[in-house]
Amino acid sequence: MNIVISNSSPIPLYEQIQSQIKNHILNSVLKAGDMLPSIRMLAKELKVSIITTKRAYEELEKEGFLKTSAGKGTFVSTANTQRLREVALYEIESKLEGVIKSAKIIGLSLEEAMEIFKSLYEDEEV
Repeated sequence: MNIVISNSSPIPLYEQIQSQIKNHILNSVLKAGDMLPSIRMLAKELKVSIITTKRAYEELEKEGFLKTSAGKGTFVSTANTQRLREVALYEIESKLEGVIKSAKIIGLSLEEAMEIFKSLYEDEEV
């Protein structure tokens, strides 16, 4: 599992980890039933605190992406992948609503907003 975090990013470390694991699941890099590294192992690998990785795993479990089994480990949930995708789409739509409201407030046209979106979309690496 390839996770890259940035200490200079304004996004909290646990959210960076959470987001990348979620993307790996939605893109089938991680499949239902796959075992994830232990919290300690991932923390050591990423050079972050155990609390950071624990929080990322807990948030992903709340959202239904992961399932932890005491004494066995943390696994990608066997829940319906389509449902998980729907949850992720809902989150994206909610964030876009806020961005659209901000764009309208400053008088940004739909064409200008689409150009910005397209430019950022094409530049962003996953």
